[in-house]
Amino acid sequence: MKLTVCAVGRLVSRSEERALTDDYMSRFTPAARRLGWGPLSEIEVEDRKSLGMSAEAELLRRAIPKGAVIIALDERGKPMTSPDFAERLRNYGDQGRDVAFVIGGADGIDPGLRAEADMLLSFGSMVWPHKLVRVMLAEQIYRAATILTGSPYHRA
Repeated sequence: MKLTVCAVGRLVSRSEERALTDDYMSRFTPAARRLGWGPLSEIEVEDRKSLGMSAEAELLRRAIPKGAVIIALDERGKPMTSPDFAERLRNYGDQGRDVAFVIGGADGIDPGLRAEADMLLSFGSMVWPHKLVRVMLAEQIYRAATILTGSPYHRA
């Protein structure tokens, strides 16, 4: 199973958000190998013409790997525990499905793209900056892999 984070906006190369995202993504790789999962990659898209959510949605659609399960990060989505999230990823992996996580821009995800998602995932009812959502998602993906491999990282 390959996992792809498709996100609106670019993390500045020397920012704390970039450093944290890269750290969790690199930690994920060894655990992913033990699970037989492929790489965790990231595709950043930018609406350079500032045409809004519909233009962002079209860029995101092009970034989503063909046939991937689409999990959109959205405040209206389903909150999950880390073990439940890990189990959901295990199920997709067992089915041989790839997963694309979609993170919208400052205004969220276009309603049309949100409706196309296989799942809406929420990190709580508060609104989070999309740059922090990327860090939080990378950490939760890493945590899911450690849960499934029996690592002590997740102690709950």
